[in-house]
Amino acid sequence: MTKEEALTSGALEPSPVSLLNGCTDYAYKGGPAPDPVRMAAEAEVRTKADKALARIDEIKAARKPLASPPSGASSKELQEYLAGLREQLDQTEAGRREMAVLYKDLDLLGPARKNRDQAFLTTGRVNFGTEGLRQLVAPAGARTAEGIGAGSTEEELKRAYEGRDLKPIKEGGYELPSESGSGGPDWFYEFTMADGKVAGLALVKHNTYCA
Repeated sequence: MTKEEALTSGALEPSPVSLLNGCTDYAYKGGPAPDPVRMAAEAEVRTKADKALARIDEIKAARKPLASPPSGASSKELQEYLAGLREQLDQTEAGRREMAVLYKDLDLLGPARKNRDQAFLTTGRVNFGTEGLRQLVAPAGARTAEGIGAGSTEEELKRAYEGRDLKPIKEGGYELPSESGSGGPDWFYEFTMADGKVAGLALVKHNTYCA
């Protein structure tokens, strides 16, 4: 489903509530209005991240291998090679230091995502990327067909999907294939966990991206 089709359906509020990372999020009908303070903070984070990524690419592109001196090289050629090697090492070290700072700007995306997710944990949201719909975050009262949703214990979650390819994910939650498509499952349930219980439920399409 495209963003335009979803908005035309009347199921969503018309104004975006997040533009983080190039994706666009909308609240369900009757959901929260856009928060200008949070969205401004997200825009600042994205600008920093975009600049950091561009600069990291520049640094990597500037790294060119130094040709070894030819066999039987003269003393002058060896000196020139060693001078070039020292210069390259200096540039590499400077690049490492700069990239360490740049990666800190990229790390800002994580807390920004967490703040956005927390803001819509109760009401839910819908996320669109470059290929249309990519995530449906369910309102707090939503349940799967097996009765799993916010408030379900980790034990209940595992018991409900025993033998059905429920897997832990790096964010500390779980994912479960929902529908199969060409090349493997396209849609997954994602269960966000907190204090041993399901805190959030979402339906997510893998291999789709933000701008």
